[in-house]
Amino acid sequence: MRSLVLVGHGSHVNSLAARGLYRVAEELRRQGAFSEVIECFWKEEPSLRQTMRVTGSTDVTVVPFFLSEGYFTDTVIPRELGLGHQGPVPPEGIARVLGGKTVRYLPPYGTFPGIRDVVVACALDALQDQPPSDVALVLLGHPSARRGGNLERHAQDIAETQPFAAVQVLYLDEALKSGEWLADVHAARAVVVPFFSDQAEPPVTSALGLQPHSPVTVARPVGTHPGVADMIARYVQTVIQDGFSGDADRVSLAAWTELMRQAKRGLRLGEALITPQGTLFEVRHALDEGRASTELTTFVTVEGLRDAVRVDDSGAHRPVRTFRTLPRRWRAVFSEDDLPRAIHALYPAVVEESYACGCHTLRSTPWPTTARRQTGAYARIQKATPAQAEEVARRVCSGCLRSRLWVGEPLLQTVLTGVPGGIPCAEACTYLIAEVRDHLSD
Repeated sequence: MRSLVLVGHGSHVNSLAARGLYRVAEELRRQGAFSEVIECFWKEEPSLRQTMRVTGSTDVTVVPFFLSEGYFTDTVIPRELGLGHQGPVPPEGIARVLGGKTVRYLPPYGTFPGIRDVVVACALDALQDQPPSDVALVLLGHPSARRGGNLERHAQDIAETQPFAAVQVLYLDEALKSGEWLADVHAARAVVVPFFSDQAEPPVTSALGLQPHSPVTVARPVGTHPGVADMIARYVQTVIQDGFSGDADRVSLAAWTELMRQAKRGLRLGEALITPQGTLFEVRHALDEGRASTELTTFVTVEGLRDAVRVDDSGAHRPVRTFRTLPRRWRAVFSEDDLPRAIHALYPAVVEESYACGCHTLRSTPWPTTARRQTGAYARIQKATPAQAEEVARRVCSGCLRSRLWVGEPLLQTVLTGVPGGIPCAEACTYLIAEVRDHLSD
């Protein structure tokens, strides 16, 4: 049994920020090479700090869903996962044993050798029937991709193995809108391949200063190509060919067994109501209990439910799923096999953390410890006084279902012992961290 974790940046404000990662994760699940594929984020849930709790296997491989090495892949992700590693990650990754789980942490997927084939596929798809020998391939990178010469290495390899007239690298931080960069293209036509995980804002055509009838074709971003999932799967399987395969994590299994036992009797979970209906289960907002099904939008896939609850009734993003802003007027119907994934999409990590809390094994992290761990732009929160941190926390956390164990709030009963809002909060989330930082900047 093996778990694959894709780690993304996420966003506190943009509900579309994770769509590229979700798209690749869905394809990896469809392929079935791993027992489970879990998405985790820096700025959304499940968080990096919850990663080990939400994986159901004792064999975990973590792939940063980033196209280049940098601060997040070298510092933030290893730190938050508790890997005890800082700095560049070798191609074979690093391995640690954390809480009885073997964890492999790999470099970002944009450094995998197979990404070059994806770049070429993006270019050829965009060119359609045009011969590549008459076209320059321009690899367009974000400024953060400069470090380490990752794009230059990819460009050199493509130039040596593919029949393009030229292969060049361009970065978005250069003066591109004037269109003068075209003078440096060594061919009559060019195909630009954005080395991004998703569509860029503003659009690439605008950022490059392209005019109508320009001799430049813009391909789809690398991360949106269907071949990305297969490329990741092949690389991971190459790395983990060590003969080891994990077992089901006993704590995770026990937590979900208890959840399913209660779901079969009917269960209130946060703001949601779970009702058994024969061999199926219906999930809806508890305030919509009794409302006719014809008045509600019905979802029958986990992905449909996930996307629906990522925003509130006003369309605003919900980076913390336990905020009391669960949208209404929907229902979702799932089989017994799909219900755990649906609940995970609805309230990530709540089942595992509630079970651990009930077993007295959920460790809380006090605010000073969380603050000292922060680096970069978030290091300033270390200057916050206890009164300042508590002022922001009262404002932010009053709208959340969780009980703050990290400040000593008692939680004697949980959602697994019959209290719908009994959800533990083991440490301050990144949303609160960001709010404290902003408070100090005001």
